[in-house]
Amino acid sequence: MNWSELAADVIGLGAPRLGAALAGPLGEAAGRLLAEILAVPARAPDDVKAVLADADASRLAEADQKWAELIRAEAETQRAAIAETHQTIRTELASEDPLQRWWRPGYAIELTLECAALWSVVIGQLWSGDVRALNALIGGTALLVAYWGFRFGVLGVYVSGRTREKLTAATGEPVPGGLGQVASAIRKRR
Repeated sequence: MNWSELAADVIGLGAPRLGAALAGPLGEAAGRLLAEILAVPARAPDDVKAVLADADASRLAEADQKWAELIRAEAETQRAAIAETHQTIRTELASEDPLQRWWRPGYAIELTLECAALWSVVIGQLWSGDVRALNALIGGTALLVAYWGFRFGVLGVYVSGRTREKLTAATGEPVPGGLGQVASAIRKRR
């Protein structure tokens, strides 16, 4: 038996929030709370089911209320964390620190020079007819693909982020990322 099988019973006994949680991804946490409130020592779904029918309604209401308090506390924690993150972003946007303004272009320039260096090695080896370095590059293809894929992926995220920052600064309104734009387009179609 798992916790989700108790959901309907718990909802029927007057603990709708806790019952809904039992049926969802937080079912185990909700079940352990229910077991604790009902004083079930094993804290397993089968053991809770055995005492659930005879459980005092006030204990179930207490469990439901405690679950709601835990969810509110978690939501408040997340709200505070998001507020801090947004404050950090706003502070960085307003910063006139040269490192803050130039690290992305510096990263792009360094990556461009790195690509040019690799191609100069490849062209030089082809020109000279010495294939030892080319064989080494071919042997390391998987590593190079992963490395370059990661580097260009990071650069793409940086470029996209900086573009959104500039648009936000110019318009005064936040500009959604790629997923936000897709969601907005879907909402407009409906």
